[in-house]
Amino acid sequence: MNLRYLLLISTLVTACVFPRLALADESQEVKTYKAQCDQGKALACTILGAMYAEGNGVTKDVAQAVALYRKACDGGSAVGCGNLGVMYANGTGVKQDSFEAVALYRKACDGGDARGCFNLGWMYEDGNGVTKDFTQAAAWYRKACDGGEALGCINLGMMYANGTGVKKGMFQAVALFRKACDGGIAQGCLNLGVAYERGDSMKQSNTEALNYYGKACNMKEETGCEEYARLKKKR
Repeated sequence: MNLRYLLLISTLVTACVFPRLALADESQEVKTYKAQCDQGKALACTILGAMYAEGNGVTKDVAQAVALYRKACDGGSAVGCGNLGVMYANGTGVKQDSFEAVALYRKACDGGDARGCFNLGWMYEDGNGVTKDFTQAAAWYRKACDGGEALGCINLGMMYANGTGVKKGMFQAVALFRKACDGGIAQGCLNLGVAYERGDSMKQSNTEALNYYGKACNMKEETGCEEYARLKKKR
């Protein structure tokens, strides 16, 4: 079985950052965030932008979401910059512009938004809005992973597994897969299961492989379920 590479770009980071509002309080929440945003509070503008982007407590309006993310970004919200970058990358509410997306992801990452670092790494790996550069991709994935973005850990782990942009090293790859798995990324658990079954940079253990395949399966990773059933049948 080959290690699989997870490469994806966030469709909307705010869904992972801000919880959905309680139905009974939504209208008051909207009024509060609008007032705070009007007062120049960047975080409130970011949250309100997410609400418009998702149609959460307000009528969905991606153009309004873009305006609010822009105001948030200009006001110093790194997450607002990252979310605006996603809108530009996907052409949602604005004309698609990969170069602008890259600039916004960089601003978000520099401001401490780990998802912005991850998205910037993806742009470098894909050669989207920038010259393809695996070394740069690895650097941004590392910053994302260190900042708590588990998607950065799985992608950096695969770069170590394949020797892409970094010196090949399964020891480093396995450590990153573990970090991704602990961070809730099913692909990290699946890859860790593969590593245990193969004995990659660790003592071979079908018991541990089953454990991590099971974790991946519980996270709705279909291949994890298949590998769990296959290995369980062999025992």
